Amino acid sequence: MLAYLIRRLFYALPILIGVNVITFALFFVVNTPDDMARMQLGVKHVTPEAIVKWKAERGYDRPLFWNDAAPGAGRLTQTIFFTKSVKMFALDFGRADDGRDIAREIGLRMGPSLAVAVPVFALGLFAAISFALLLVYFRATYLDFAGVVLCVAMMSISGLFYIIGGQWLVSKVWHLVPISGYAEGLTAAKFIILPVIVSVLAGIGSSARWYRTIFLEETTRDYVRTARAKGLSERLVLFRHVLRNALIPILTGAVVVIPTLFMGSLLIEAFFGIPGLGSYTIDAINAQDFAVVRAMVFIGSALYIVGLLLTDISYTLVDPRIRLQ
Repeated sequence: MLAYLIRRLFYALPILIGVNVITFALFFVVNTPDDMARMQLGVKHVTPEAIVKWKAERGYDRPLFWNDAAPGAGRLTQTIFFTKSVKMFALDFGRADDGRDIAREIGLRMGPSLAVAVPVFALGLFAAISFALLLVYFRATYLDFAGVVLCVAMMSISGLFYIIGGQWLVSKVWHLVPISGYAEGLTAAKFIILPVIVSVLAGIGSSARWYRTIFLEETTRDYVRTARAKGLSERLVLFRHVLRNALIPILTGAVVVIPTLFMGSLLIEAFFGIPGLGSYTIDAINAQDFAVVRAMVFIGSALYIVGLLLTDISYTLVDPRIRLQ
């Protein structure tokens, strides 16, 4: 197991380096520091002196990859690539264009993102699996048909409809919770309950339909027919055998969403005014703060690789036949 994990980490490192290099090329080769300065200062009335000053304040006045003017190792370290990309591997994300430390902002905003994302993940997974098992239990009946129609209808509706409809009904009409905002401590519960409900409802249609397909495929296996022939009830067959053997595809879809737990939901946080990483990314894109966007792309890539690694490890926990060599 340990040898496998070390090998996978060595495989993941070149992937992360490749993503970092491609991201750097998109930001600094296609879009030069001069272009960034013009977008920040204004295209029409910006002066060359203002561009030079803006680049010097943010370290964008250095060469991209090789600095002939620097001595020794400084030829590599005193470059934009080293200061803006390589240092990210040491979790040094630098400063945003407004001067704030990006790593500190990420640490402050991770809590609100997790406060919303973790309940959405847990409740959404439980609701989708339970609903899918219910449909399989009553398969080929009118209840199953109505459930599939409901799932298709729910997954066909835009997520914005759930957000705006939930805010209007729950906050504007019923006045049960605030329409947006956030607070620290236990007071945050009244602010996150509506985003959690909206997110679960928006995702349950596609998830339940997918899980239903997985469970129906498992019910045709030989072990299910054997269990039924032994006299086990349909409830025991579904929950003891079908659910257990369907955990691998479930884990494949569940563990991979781990990056979203940390990165937050862009739409949910933006519409509900939650100061998480999702809204932080949206604000950076709107403000054309490329330093923040680069940092979020790097973190998202790293977390996605970690999610894939955890997926492989989780396979061995649910299926003893799988051994990581």
